[in-house]
Amino acid sequence: MDVRIFHKECRSLVRAGFEVIQICNHDLSATVDGVQILGLGKTRGRASRFTKGLVRTFMTALRCRGDLYHLHDPDLLILGLALRALGRRVVYDIHEDLPTKILLKMYLPKITRKPLSSLVGRLENVVASFMSGLITATPTLRDRFEKSNQNIVVVNNFPMLEEFDGVGTIGWEEREPHVAYFGGISEARGVEEMIEAVALLPSVLGVRLELAGWFYVDSLLGRLKEKPNWKLVNWHSDVDRLSLRHLLNRVSIGLVVLHPEKSFISSQPTKLFEYMAAGIPVIASDFPLWRTIIETCDCGLLVDPLAAGSIAAAIESLITKPANARAMGERGRRAIKEHFNWANEEQTLLSFYSCLLKGYAARARYKVSDYSSA
Repeated sequence: MDVRIFHKECRSLVRAGFEVIQICNHDLSATVDGVQILGLGKTRGRASRFTKGLVRTFMTALRCRGDLYHLHDPDLLILGLALRALGRRVVYDIHEDLPTKILLKMYLPKITRKPLSSLVGRLENVVASFMSGLITATPTLRDRFEKSNQNIVVVNNFPMLEEFDGVGTIGWEEREPHVAYFGGISEARGVEEMIEAVALLPSVLGVRLELAGWFYVDSLLGRLKEKPNWKLVNWHSDVDRLSLRHLLNRVSIGLVVLHPEKSFISSQPTKLFEYMAAGIPVIASDFPLWRTIIETCDCGLLVDPLAAGSIAAAIESLITKPANARAMGERGRRAIKEHFNWANEEQTLLSFYSCLLKGYAARARYKVSDYSSA
């Protein structure tokens, strides 16, 4: 089984001389790129995850005797409070707006989502106030938490350039006229519109949807497979980073056509920047923040994510004008090299860690537990 490093922060901290231990629900333990991964085994069911899983994770974290604990999952905030009560330094790394995410959980009864979202939001704000520091993935998230904790910094989740070395080197004329989407898959993330858009295109273009990732609701995959247009999809399931790199090296367009939900509109989707890093043009939802990025970089086209016809027209425009598509991809790749890359964010992260740990330990190498349920 593949043992992977789930967070790029780990690699950055190792390069800076930290001793890094990543605790996660993985079946195996190993040392990868200098990161010691402690696999606790996968929990079976939600009840086990929030009982035995939390206790096991907490005890493992204590045994690591970290100088600082870095939490990536809100499910672990109760452990963060326990660690703070014991005098440990704890950072809460916030990637998504949790209250809005709860509103999108289709498995919850609709009548419960709004009050539960409000309650969880208040609790998260209170717990965040007890953390040693907060890291947010976007300025919007920072604005939400600033009142709870003044020790806060934005570290954008931009791509690591080395992950995309060699991508984009294939001649444009050798690429397939296919479009790609990877990551979490759901109705709100536009999967049905993407498939319908490909179906609307002239068959002579030979466009297919390269779909990779995981379904938030398993039954949706079954429903989609029963539809006639599924024949236009190449389904890859979840892929590792190497396979993703190969996939992006042979397609012509990257799609990120999320619906206009509150959490999506203010987000900075990692896949948008990874498409740019791969040197392919993007077709994205016409949200104000995304419009600023794409129009400034001139690296793609904006569409109405709820209209399959709008998506199809953008795909056809790029497929039938390859020189224009190639130029957009090149401009996107250049923007990543100059601005939207992890090397810049890494310095912000290391400076934040330096402030948190100043005067805390006499040794040159701090021990950091990257505390995740990934």
